[in-house]
Amino acid sequence: MNSHPETTGIELETEIPGSESLALELGLTAEEYARILELLGRVPTYTELGMFSVMWSEHCSYKNSLLLLKTLPRSGGRLLVEAGKENAGLVDLGEGWAVAFKIESHNHPSAVEPYQGAATGVGGILRDIFTMGARPIAALNSLRFGDPSDRRTRYLVNGVVRGIGDYGNSFGVPTVGGEVYFDACYSDNPLVNAMAVGIVRADRVVSATAVGVGNPVMLMGSSTGRDGIHGASLLASRQFDASSADMRPTVQVGDPFAEKLLLEAALELIESGCVVGMQDMGAAGITCSTSEMSAKGGVGMDIDLDRVPLREEDMSAYEILLSESQERMLVVIERGKEQLAERICRKWDVPIAQIGVVTGDGMLRFWRHGQCVACVPADALVVGGGAPVYERQWKEATYLAYTRQFDQAAFEQQYAGRAATTLLLELLARPTIASKRWIYEQYDRHVGTNTIERSCDAAIVRLKEVPGKALALSTDCNSRYVYLDPYIGAMIAVAEAARNCVCAGAQPVAITNCLNFGDPYNPEVYWQFRQAVLGMGQMCRLLDTPVTGGNVSFYNQSQHNAIYPTPTIGMLGIVESLEHITPSGFERSGDVVYLIGWHSDRLDGSELVVMLAGEPLGTAPPFDAEHEVQLQRVLLQAIRKRLVRSAHDTAEGGIAVALAEAAIVGGVGATIELPFPATLGHLFGEAQSRVIVTVAPDDAEQFEREMASAGVPWHRLGMTGGNRLAIEHVAHWSLGELRMAWETALPRLFDTASAVPH
Repeated sequence: MNSHPETTGIELETEIPGSESLALELGLTAEEYARILELLGRVPTYTELGMFSVMWSEHCSYKNSLLLLKTLPRSGGRLLVEAGKENAGLVDLGEGWAVAFKIESHNHPSAVEPYQGAATGVGGILRDIFTMGARPIAALNSLRFGDPSDRRTRYLVNGVVRGIGDYGNSFGVPTVGGEVYFDACYSDNPLVNAMAVGIVRADRVVSATAVGVGNPVMLMGSSTGRDGIHGASLLASRQFDASSADMRPTVQVGDPFAEKLLLEAALELIESGCVVGMQDMGAAGITCSTSEMSAKGGVGMDIDLDRVPLREEDMSAYEILLSESQERMLVVIERGKEQLAERICRKWDVPIAQIGVVTGDGMLRFWRHGQCVACVPADALVVGGGAPVYERQWKEATYLAYTRQFDQAAFEQQYAGRAATTLLLELLARPTIASKRWIYEQYDRHVGTNTIERSCDAAIVRLKEVPGKALALSTDCNSRYVYLDPYIGAMIAVAEAARNCVCAGAQPVAITNCLNFGDPYNPEVYWQFRQAVLGMGQMCRLLDTPVTGGNVSFYNQSQHNAIYPTPTIGMLGIVESLEHITPSGFERSGDVVYLIGWHSDRLDGSELVVMLAGEPLGTAPPFDAEHEVQLQRVLLQAIRKRLVRSAHDTAEGGIAVALAEAAIVGGVGATIELPFPATLGHLFGEAQSRVIVTVAPDDAEQFEREMASAGVPWHRLGMTGGNRLAIEHVAHWSLGELRMAWETALPRLFDTASAVPH
């Protein structure tokens, strides 16, 4: 073949025999290899083949998801940048400030090495925030594990929780919220989704773009080692099998103290005005950051790998380019300001080295020991350029024919003898419903002094830069609902994340997402993915909460099964006044308790069915998107009029569990009389678009008028007071026994002897 014209006159690294077979070993297809030959006009070098394998992997290229992701609402509302254009989403706060936020997965690394996998997941998402110039002010997470009675699950839980806590606590960012679910489908493949939120002056946002021919390209942060090589292509883009335990070298190792210094140095560099562009060095390391920054700016780079600070001897160009060592940034500095950059980094004890220069021809050239080891068009490697894009085959999942056979009448008849007294206590002790205090107390929630300590349905973070305002933050997804109906289940995930913000007194404004699914080459899995994306997009349009970006994580499955489809939603809400912050618990005696929204007695997809039948059955719980929008609008209006003293949405476990949780967290009991028969469905069904609220007696009449005028159903359930929860004609429980069941479940499971992998 003829050489590509841009490589003429450059002596490249020797081409390797059998490059096509090596390409297949690295996860490329025969068609993709042929495409590489076409793009280069020659056989790739060994180093180039490695670069294409990571950049065209599922993790970096989104090749099996991009077409569907483009159907999501990606602009509008308060968004300052379109989804995917920068390292994280950017939302206008007003008064010259913006919020940067994003969620990403670190599932596969956490399955292989839970402590470092989770820790570096936190580190990576924090860098995505502060590379834009935003100071991180909060972290959240969404976690999924297998059966908690399993020894390996306990090992994974302990490792992941310690990894998240140790990294965030040492770095100095509060972990303010999250969610944890347990189900056997996650036994081999836990999900670890990390979210970070930061605040930045809107006029000082830094783009991940390289521009300016002749500008120096600098690498700042930790030295480069062999950890994490092929993490993107081999770990994040394949399913787990018997050999996965041998993949620990592909898991990065984090250093939160180095990252804290990197944060301060990066923000001061930006403040100094010497930064042209900056990007985190995460998946695919130097390869990814150089190619994406160059392609975005329409430029190229000449990079001398001999100048890259290394912590291991005799590293090859291949290893240097693909290393995913943590706490590193690629930064383009304005020419002539190199010494300023070096002086700032020296102040913070952060290493910085010039490794190259921006060129104007769109080519990436990498040199090692005086030889050109790779010469590739930057655009050929990236999403929207040469990276492949596919639309996979899909068909409706066959298991639905079985789950849809659920006969609720027969189910209720079968379990009619089970007393509601014991069922409620059993549900409160279910690991998915039980208090997560054992987990979140391992996280520092107060560092930075922005966290508002109030038990709300969403985490609340004060905004010192915009006095009087706060952020409401929520992560949410009930994957059983998505399993039973991917379209409706994904709509519910968005709706509940927004509902949590509204219950806390905030207006939902935007989402980030982390889409966790199985093998996209399986038509039934791809159908789940397709339906979920479409449902998510529809709900976001109705709520006017555009998608700022996020992450797709495929291949979440073992040799035995795929996970339930889990499109995790990270929701951002804005509290316009601190007076609007609304707790979730009953905090005062003598208030009127209401159920607002559309009630149903269906048990589809409920925790009760899973507890008694051992599997999710039916379809997704009853849900009407228009009703949801109506409910959220009128509830927020009532909160802003200060008519609502507490608000807690009904979720897992239905009305009975919601009432118990409100009593436990608020410390005040209630006497309730249900306006419908006390069947299992009415007590424990999980129909959506319902909220338990309390209202001062003097405001009750006005509150009822507000609901009626908006067309939202309401039921007056009773009054708060006392030290027990009593549901008339059903049962009563002391707050002590409710609290004991709810708060001791996880410590009993995980505070036992140390679990070890087997």
